[in-house]
Amino acid sequence: MTSTNQQQLFEKSQQLIPGGVNSPVRAFRSVGGTPVFFKKGLGSRLWDVDGKEYIDYINSWGPMILGHAHPEVIKAVQDVAANSLSFGAPTGLELEIAQLINKLVPSMEQVRLVSSGTEATMSAIRVARGFTGRSKILKFEGCYHGHSDALLVKAGSGLLTFGKNNQAGVPSSAGVPAEVAAHTLTLEYNNTEALKELFAAMGDELACVIIEPVVGNMNLVVPHMEFLQTLRELCTKHGTVLIFDEVMTGFRVHLGGAQALYNIKPDLTTLGKVIGGGLPVGAFGGRKDIMQCLAPVGAVYQAGTLSGNPVAVTAGLATLKLIQAPDFHAKLAAQTKKLVDGLVVAAKEAGVVFSAQSVGGMFGLYFSEKCPSSFAEVMQSNKENFNKFFHLMLDAGIYLAPSAFEAGFVSAAHTDQDVELTINAAKKAFSSLASH
Repeated sequence: MTSTNQQQLFEKSQQLIPGGVNSPVRAFRSVGGTPVFFKKGLGSRLWDVDGKEYIDYINSWGPMILGHAHPEVIKAVQDVAANSLSFGAPTGLELEIAQLINKLVPSMEQVRLVSSGTEATMSAIRVARGFTGRSKILKFEGCYHGHSDALLVKAGSGLLTFGKNNQAGVPSSAGVPAEVAAHTLTLEYNNTEALKELFAAMGDELACVIIEPVVGNMNLVVPHMEFLQTLRELCTKHGTVLIFDEVMTGFRVHLGGAQALYNIKPDLTTLGKVIGGGLPVGAFGGRKDIMQCLAPVGAVYQAGTLSGNPVAVTAGLATLKLIQAPDFHAKLAAQTKKLVDGLVVAAKEAGVVFSAQSVGGMFGLYFSEKCPSSFAEVMQSNKENFNKFFHLMLDAGIYLAPSAFEAGFVSAAHTDQDVELTINAAKKAFSSLASH
């Protein structure tokens, strides 16, 4: 049941905010019903405007890796905020976080801070084009790299939720000129043979390839090692810049990101989410010879008044320092695996077709026989069953992503009791699905 408060807030919001939300997936259009309006988060829990408590498996789409309102992060933010919220000028904090990012992700020889993942990816592509002097870029079906024009082709995340599945070179969104999208090529994720064929035909025309090394934006899709290794080899051979979009995976699947987990070194990396600790920060960086193309030292222009904002950077620094604790990621991965293994067992006992998997602190739930490895396989899952499951879990106080096409996230604050409560709620939900 939707509370009067939630409904009133949503109805009023729709009068002033398109769709009543400031990011489309929040609207619950995919799963139906009224979005939950929240007012508080602490640790693994959230409370809505009516005071109902939830175990949170979205974690602000990744950045709350320590859980909500971690006391050390909050204190650091409060302390720096007292000195001013922004200068629009350099601070020592920017150097400090650049040094820390370089230490944890050594492929990022030079780093530039921005204010969002979208800014990071669009800027990385621009610098790759400037460096190579080429126009064409390659992305993969179902991967989402932010809402800049060139990347809204066969895009994942909210564009899948809203059914915008267009063909290669055709925009997935209105307002994107076809001539802009024409420079964007798409291939099936994990299809090594198609990758080889494309590079054989036009590898020397590609400025860059951008990829989620672990996909989180068409639900969780894990890469085949041969696919990533072949991609690295082909980019090197053809002088194409390889960009790992680690906005979601950076520091979430491994302390050094997916590139450390799979031991593959990209030319450029984009980061976001965790490096802001819940505040808006993004970054892109990589080989020094490529990054030197950026203004003020090079001819590729990129700027932002709030880039390196001291409050946001401080939240990121506090978060990055804490996640370096011994065994932090091993414990996070183990807790996440415990969750998905428990859900798989619960579904099997109820006789519901279901699969799940995890990488580090990210997980994917699918109402299909096996975990998908491509966009086409993701689209074959039972979306109707997911939607029913989502609402049954929400009613039980379990907050999952309101779309069958989004990964979930576990934080260090999630306890064994949280996992047990979640699995018990899922048992009831699966039983309900099986009986209808």
